[in-house]
Amino acid sequence: MLYTEKTTHQTTIDFKMKKIFLSALFLLSLSQTLSAQEIYAEIRRSAQAKVSDTSADMLVRQFSMFKLEALNYLAIKMKEEFPDSTAELLDKEALSLNVFITNYTRSLVESRTMPANHQKKIIRAYMDASYSNPLFNDNDTEMVLAYFNDANSLTRFSLDTDWRRAVLAAKAALEKIK
Repeated sequence: MLYTEKTTHQTTIDFKMKKIFLSALFLLSLSQTLSAQEIYAEIRRSAQAKVSDTSADMLVRQFSMFKLEALNYLAIKMKEEFPDSTAELLDKEALSLNVFITNYTRSLVESRTMPANHQKKIIRAYMDASYSNPLFNDNDTEMVLAYFNDANSLTRFSLDTDWRRAVLAAKAALEKIK
């Protein structure tokens, strides 16, 4: 629906996307005052609260569900693959995930008046940035690519993503599109 012709629901979607974007910006501002692993915990707590809030907008809940699942996956895989890693690494990845989702949301909002073809290129740039930058090289592709392969999902990203690299890759891809 985001990259189809403007519909009567477009205004509602625009408002919802702006709400997601503002929530993400708030979490980014918190990151400057939180200490190690508090960033991960705060982003996870916020996502969990939005997922659990049955009165919350469905778009907000969908974005939050992806974020929550990505954070859970990240924590589990870090314990398995990098048992000696620091909480700081988990925080950096969580913060980068948050930045990635914020930038994605902003890009969707900013491109809402663009032709559908341009919007599809933006979505594809973020999908490719996520897919092309794995953190663990997890072989469980069915689980890792569950969102990526779901055509109905607004967050078509891989769970196995190095979010710090993906943020940079998406930015570079968007510069080529403009």
